[in-house]
Amino acid sequence: MDWYLKALKNYVGFEGRARRKEYWNFALFNFLISLALAVVDAMLETGVLTGLYGLAVLLPGLAVSVRRLHDTNRSGWWLLIGLIPVVGAIALLVFALLDSDPGPNRYGSSPKPALATPPPAVA
Repeated sequence: MDWYLKALKNYVGFEGRARRKEYWNFALFNFLISLALAVVDAMLETGVLTGLYGLAVLLPGLAVSVRRLHDTNRSGWWLLIGLIPVVGAIALLVFALLDSDPGPNRYGSSPKPALATPPPAVA
């Protein structure tokens, strides 16, 4: 839940990097909350709650997605590939599943402390 709240607090932070843990925890809690609100909306026979919630998490969702792309050393403009049916969604899924770019990249230092410096080579 901390990762979800961290993404919500950084709702306009399109700079920097977000590791997989932050992105996927945000996605998980976003899905669970949407599901719960959809059940309540079905019981009330409205769509107001899910609509308002979707609007409220639109900007944080975009921000964490852009930061996730930055973590794989890709521009946030890659989100537009999602407009291509099926292929775009698969490409974004693959990008979200990829491991962090080790060490610093053009978007900042690695959010994984263990990867900030590469391990020494074993002879």
